Amino acid sequence: MSLGLTGLVWLLAAVLLILAASAVTYRSWRRYAKRARGSHGFALPRTGPPTALDRLFTQPEAEHPDETGLTGLFDNAEAFAARALSAQTAGRSLDLMYYIWETDLTGWLLLRDLQAAADRGVRVRLLLDDVNVQGYDLAFLALNQHPMIEVRLFNPIRNRGHVMLRGLEIALGLSRFNRRLHNKAWIADGRLAIVGGRNIGDTYFGAAQRGRARAQRMSRDADLLVAGPLVAEVEALFDSYWNLGLVLPIVALWPKFHFTPKRFRKQLTQRTQTATAQAYWQRASANHSAATLLVDRLHWTKMARVLADPPGKAYGLQDKPSMAAQVQPILTGAEHSVKLITPYFVPGAIGLAALKALLRKGVKVSLLTNALSASDNVFVHGAYRRYRGPLLAAGARIFEFAPAARTRRQRDVIHAKVFIIDDCRAIVGSLNFDLRSAFTNTEMGILFEEPALVAELSAFFDADAEAGNAYALSLHKGATRWTVARKGLPAVMWVEPEATWLWRAVSWVVGRLPIQRWL
Repeated sequence: MSLGLTGLVWLLAAVLLILAASAVTYRSWRRYAKRARGSHGFALPRTGPPTALDRLFTQPEAEHPDETGLTGLFDNAEAFAARALSAQTAGRSLDLMYYIWETDLTGWLLLRDLQAAADRGVRVRLLLDDVNVQGYDLAFLALNQHPMIEVRLFNPIRNRGHVMLRGLEIALGLSRFNRRLHNKAWIADGRLAIVGGRNIGDTYFGAAQRGRARAQRMSRDADLLVAGPLVAEVEALFDSYWNLGLVLPIVALWPKFHFTPKRFRKQLTQRTQTATAQAYWQRASANHSAATLLVDRLHWTKMARVLADPPGKAYGLQDKPSMAAQVQPILTGAEHSVKLITPYFVPGAIGLAALKALLRKGVKVSLLTNALSASDNVFVHGAYRRYRGPLLAAGARIFEFAPAARTRRQRDVIHAKVFIIDDCRAIVGSLNFDLRSAFTNTEMGILFEEPALVAELSAFFDADAEAGNAYALSLHKGATRWTVARKGLPAVMWVEPEATWLWRAVSWVVGRLPIQRWL
């Protein structure tokens, strides 16, 4: 008994020690962040000589006063071209924020465009979530040396280049570290914004590097190009995050960094002048110009607005409605149909109850998400499987995306985050239908009504849910079954198709753990 009591005392002492160390670590980080913060910055006014983008958008905006112009960017290569052409045409400012910016083929091509824009006198602000920058610091530090470019990191780890110290800082500050900037926005000259689900990287833009074409995973994604008065709202949102206390200049984390600009320019040239890079750019930009891609395809509507998490969410505050809270009444107000496209579906008890309530009142609910064989996160899939049966039992249609694999282990994935309500309104953005997006990460998107564009999104859903690209799920005597249209497989399966026994086992175990909010 005494040994048990002694053990309990030691356990309690250890817990108190960890809590104390965590508190000290957090307080130290807050003091450091207060000293290291950059000066406040804001979007540049549209004054001075008109830029090329000003000239492109002035007349269309004048013809559609008080309306928002929207273009759907659902093709990966076109989504890249829209960003590249806007950077190459910008004459005043580029304000960009992303969760991931890979230093791969497309990542380097866009870094080259940012550098070239800065050389023309364009002010560039780049805000990145830190969790995916670690390891690529040198490229962004070198970019930051340009006098017209500033790079800042959201919620960064203070210890750079020291694996043990970085690991200890993460462990002691896990609650803070867990909060991530998941927003995606690309703003050029205050004239256009690109908002949606895509990060920056080859998988999001359909760029397969030589020797990796069959092994590289490609993502199905959705962005909106936005013009008109709504761009100012996206700019204001960017500024609110840029000036947040959790956001620090990258140079503050590496005060002794030195990398000659000449060397960086040489590296940029080497990375972007390869035959593979040039071939991709030619393919992505074929038949496109700034006018044809950025302006001519705009659909104009009076009903469009920004949905976004307030910056206070990054501190765990609920001072203003979150994006998830803003989406909820839109979703529950559906009268006929709801189509959901989300790579990660973990609705929680409240989300599940809302969808079941829709089904009870006769609303047709359809879900398109990733199958286990295609998922890039087996743990999230494990959490999702807890909700699959109850949703099917309530009458929902579920399709699990799993196109034919290009290799035994690699197939394309759904990464788009789309809500289509009553086939007349839609939301496109960064919000997954999961608990992490609802409570932890910061998110943003666009709500709109425009018949042609909503029809494009419905066609996007239907194409990826068809039998050749997805399994259709149903219940039979309480058991989940998959209808499969794939050569060499049974037409009906009772276990997750084309997934290994290990992945099935892991997802089954995870589905029974109380960790959904952290996934």
